[in-house]
Amino acid sequence: MATNTPDTQALAHGRFIRGSVSKVRRVLDQIRGRTYRDALIMLEFMPYRSTGPITKVLRSAVANAEHNLGLDPATLVISQAIADMGPSLKRFRPRAQGRAYAIKKQTCHISIAVAAPTA
Repeated sequence: MATNTPDTQALAHGRFIRGSVSKVRRVLDQIRGRTYRDALIMLEFMPYRSTGPITKVLRSAVANAEHNLGLDPATLVISQAIADMGPSLKRFRPRAQGRAYAIKKQTCHISIAVAAPTA
């Protein structure tokens, strides 16, 4: 797929989302390159917890395209869907004999770009 110029793409970012990057990427790989409507239907019926924040970021990207660029939401295609690692929340659990067990609660940054399809 050809890369669109920045003026025909609308971006949205979701930062510090609680969840593993690998689990979010598994969902983003399924919706990348699809139309907005198809992606919403897929996200609705996927059994993963990460579909909630992804849907929120996708709706934000489409709202940006509609409001800022004047594009029709029915024609939009997901051109980019990226998940990057965020900072980990460090927590500790008590273990046997007075020891502490470190738990890392991962976060991620989700970026979605939508664009009008190129003919």
